[in-house]
Amino acid sequence: MNLSMLKPGERGTITKIGALGPLKRRLMDMGVLVGEDVKVEKVAPLGDPIEVTIKHYNLSLRKKEAEGISVEVAK
Repeated sequence: MNLSMLKPGERGTITKIGALGPLKRRLMDMGVLVGEDVKVEKVAPLGDPIEVTIKHYNLSLRKKEAEGISVEVAK
């Protein structure tokens, strides 16, 4: 499952970052790392962008960026 599939209020743990090159580096610099817990706060009406909480701060990601981040849904 990828991050863009989570609904607002759902939590997960990042298992893989599928982005390459500068995008992967930028995501990692912002704290999007394997093993981090992530919670979807809200999704814009058309599905883009997606606001998530990672490491106690909010981050907005484009849907295309979120599709490249694999997560395991928290139970």
